This record gives sequence, C-alpha cells and structure tokens, in this order.
Amino acid sequence: MIASRWPIHVTLLATCVVAGTAVAQTYPMQPVRVVVAYGAGGGSDSLMRAIVPELSELLGQQVVIDNRPGAGTVLGTQLVATAKPDGYTIMIADNAFMVNPFLMAKLPYDSLKNFVPVVSLASDSQVLAVVHPSLPVRSIKDLVALARARPGELNYASGGNGTLPHIMGEMLKSAARIKLEHIPYKSTAAAIFAVTSGETSIGFGGIFAVRGLVDAGKLRVLALAAAKRNPLMPNVPTFAESGGPAIDGTGYRGLLAPAGTPREAIARINAETNKVLQMPVVKARLAELAFVTLGGPPEEFGRIINSEMDKWGKVIREAGIKVDQ
Repeated sequence: MIASRWPIHVTLLATCVVAGTAVAQTYPMQPVRVVVAYGAGGGSDSLMRAIVPELSELLGQQVVIDNRPGAGTVLGTQLVATAKPDGYTIMIADNAFMVNPFLMAKLPYDSLKNFVPVVSLASDSQVLAVVHPSLPVRSIKDLVALARARPGELNYASGGNGTLPHIMGEMLKSAARIKLEHIPYKSTAAAIFAVTSGETSIGFGGIFAVRGLVDAGKLRVLALAAAKRNPLMPNVPTFAESGGPAIDGTGYRGLLAPAGTPREAIARINAETNKVLQMPVVKARLAELAFVTLGGPPEEFGRIINSEMDKWGKVIREAGIKVDQ
C-alpha cells in the first residue's frame, strides 16, 4: 500500500533551490548516472538524450544514461531505490512510475518513501484514438453512439494488461458509459497492427507510432486524448472537441533521486536542469519529439506525481486492472 501523498519534508527542498549553499557549488565531483528504465529509443530515453549534453556542460561532469529495461520499469526503478543516496544516481520517471503501485500487488520498493523529486522535465500529449477505416465512425461521438447501439460488440487493442492503451480504453468505457471488449496483445506494435488488419476495431497509439499509418489510409484517427491539440497534428481534435468525454492522457516526466540524497545535490541538479530546459536549442529539440518543457522546483514534480496517482489510481481501481508479476 502506498502513501496517498508525497512526504511533506520534500517541500523543504524548494527553499534549498532558491537559497543554495557552498556545498552545492562543489557538487558533482564525478559523473552522474541517470537510469532510464527502458531500452534505447523510447520517449523517456529520447528526452534525456536531448538534455544531457547541455546538462553535462553546466554540471562540469558527464551525465551518463544507463538503460535498464525490464518488468514494466520495475527493474530500473528498484536499482535507483536501493542506490547509494549521494546524488550520483538518479532516474527519469514517467507515467509507469505513477501507475505501477496500483497495477502490481507488490513492488520491491515504496514509490513515495524511497524517492524524492528533483525536477519536472516535460509533458507530452500524444495518445490518439484510432480505428480501422471500415468502422463507420469519424469522431468519438460517432464511436460512442455505435458502441451504445452494439453493446459489447466492439473491441479495442492494447499492448497488454496495464499498458497505457489498456487504461485509456477503460477510461473511455467509464466516462462514456459504454461496453467495449479489451483484447491484449504482446506489444503495442502488435496491437496497432491488429487494428490496421481489422482484427480489432479500436486502438490507442502515440503520434509517432500511428501517424504514418494514418497518412497511408490504414488507420483513421478520431481524436487526441488531451486538454488541447498537439501542434504535430493540429487538425486532430481533442476527445472533447470530437464530441466525447474530456479524457486527458497527457504524460509527465521528471527526475527522481533516492530518498536521503543530499539537498545540496538535488538543488544543483534542479537549478542546472531548469537552465537547460530554457535553452532555445533544447526547447526546439523537445518540440520535435512532441514534448512541452516544464521545469520548476522539486516540490512541483512532487505535486504532479500526487495528482497523476490520484487520477490513474481511480481508473485502475474502478476497472479492476491488475498485472501479473
């Protein structure tokens, strides 16, 4: 069972970021490792690789990316939870960090007690609802109407139980009060292929994963699960604009450190990362990847994690979603 809120002492870090100390100016004295709990090439990995060159320069030490995929990000996250809290091992956390406590019966770490927030990095709104072109719908409103007319006959694909497409499908079912059958596949790529082949009716995928298939006419995009449109596909409406429930699948990413990490180290990483995020070259690089830069004090990322856990936890509990470990 996880705590419902980040420990209060975390908010004191913001004071350290503003005030600074002489110790903060001596950190770091060696390379800093950033654990990415995914293989190379994914969203979190690409985000960090866009940031680390400038961050290394500002810190005066090399920032090294350490890819540790496996077990739905649990392996990499556990590595950081048990790392020496000296400021030289941190991690990038995304929505998986926020949903795993609700999906998995037992984790080898406490998602809140074993970590402290360092800085918010970026958000991204990329989750598109897509259908096979043969399905007679062109909006979320159409899809909801069809599902109500044919209860239980429509299905949606995901890359497996507990994946974001699975959770998004359950959010749509709950918010629109419709019945859809969930068909889990072994990967998101396999799930998207199932939609393009007509094996399943509906799918949820990232912009970069489905845009080419949409352009080729193999998929029809209905809407973006976000509060506002994405500049990479400005003609795609949001769920609300498409006549459906206002579903927001925006993802958030930021840096965490093991609990007990010196505040001076966190303050230094936070300050330099905020500078990097304001660099025009970095902003442009992240925009190409469909990210919106964030930044701010450590407590801001703590608030984001609390809010996201509230949101996703409610959906997961109501849908009864579990992942076998």
